[in-house]
Amino acid sequence: MSNYRLSQQESRVKKIISHLLQNEIKDPRVGFVSVTGVNLTKDLSECKVYVSLLGDDHEIEETMEALKSAAGFVRKQVASKANLRRTPQIDFIYDNSLSYGSKIDKLLREVKKDE
Repeated sequence: MSNYRLSQQESRVKKIISHLLQNEIKDPRVGFVSVTGVNLTKDLSECKVYVSLLGDDHEIEETMEALKSAAGFVRKQVASKANLRRTPQIDFIYDNSLSYGSKIDKLLREVKKDE
């Protein structure tokens, strides 16, 4: 599969999963979840979904457990809506880059204020 086509498929899967997490997952452990990226393998057998979460460490851990338990439902919905040759195995991965970026921004502001 060409890189352009794979990129299109990743974009489609990202939209579908974002919609599912915001509107159709009813698990109370799933709080505010934002899909930051999706990586499909070239053979469409695996899909890594990078998610950003709000909350403390305990809440993040619970949300990740809830997402892993909902992976089967998400996979079924992706299969019916994405029109892919294969249905990829869904794997949710916590992406802490947003919280790390805000921490760095806060530190830079403090340094600037001290000058």
